[in-house]
Amino acid sequence: MKGMELSRAYFEEFGRPMIEKQFAGYKDSIAAGLVGEGSECFGFDDEFSRDHDFGPGFCIWLPQEVYTKTGAAMKQAYEALPAEWQGVRRIQSPQGGGRVGVFSIEEFYQRYTGLTHAPKDNMEWLRIPQSFLAKAVNGQVFCDYRGTFTEIRNILKGFYPIDVVRKKLAAKTAVMAQSGQYNYPRCMKRGDCYAAYMSCCEFVNTALSAVFLLNESYMPFYKWAFRAAQELTLLKGVTAQLRELVMLPDSMDNRSRKEWIIENICIEIGRELNRRGLTLTTDSFLQSHGEELMRSISDSRLKNMHIMVDQD
Repeated sequence: MKGMELSRAYFEEFGRPMIEKQFAGYKDSIAAGLVGEGSECFGFDDEFSRDHDFGPGFCIWLPQEVYTKTGAAMKQAYEALPAEWQGVRRIQSPQGGGRVGVFSIEEFYQRYTGLTHAPKDNMEWLRIPQSFLAKAVNGQVFCDYRGTFTEIRNILKGFYPIDVVRKKLAAKTAVMAQSGQYNYPRCMKRGDCYAAYMSCCEFVNTALSAVFLLNESYMPFYKWAFRAAQELTLLKGVTAQLRELVMLPDSMDNRSRKEWIIENICIEIGRELNRRGLTLTTDSFLQSHGEELMRSISDSRLKNMHIMVDQD
């Protein structure tokens, strides 16, 4: 049984009856599900995921005013539920604490976005890294009687506003041009394979982030980035080329192949920007696309930032 299935079944067996019997007066304010940190929240868990922070459990989210009234009692009731179920016992690491249990809605979203509410303007959106937004919108909500938790969740799932997308893509294209198209070949010409390795890593991470942005999806943290990219619909060829790039050592024998892949990835990203109407330039050097993206931003606060400024 996958972690999400285990969580939902455990909630139906123990969580929902607990709510209905012990907290019926607060039922209309309760949301429950499994969202946040852990491979099971992304659906990526496997046999290797069960060594820590995996097992029966779920989240309950309450509005702050309700949490103040009954949060402590609900936590006590939650912790009294069976620790082992279906032959699985939750093994919690020090780093994995606080992933399941009872939370206020405001506390939960503040943990991942720095805000107790949905972002209200471009600056609030810009400050939230993709990987944290990925955690805030993953998983499943089993019930939400009032709808407050889901309302914020749906706004976050709606993706960054267009000016923030432009700013982030401007930063990505500028970094891709710098690290991949400019610095990688220079490092290889010098025979500095160590610097070339760092340049390639920077390029791959940034290019993959750009692919997620162009798919209007949030890239999770590095461990799951390539796994999550398998589910994207656009630029699958770019993702495949990035995988090849990662697997090729930074040696002189591979230099020409790696430089060709980098250039081809940049061309494909540029074409997708053209196709989406985000840029008009056909220059293969992505810096030109980044500069055009900066000029297209309406919000002066974002427009006046350095091209490489990003919060990811």
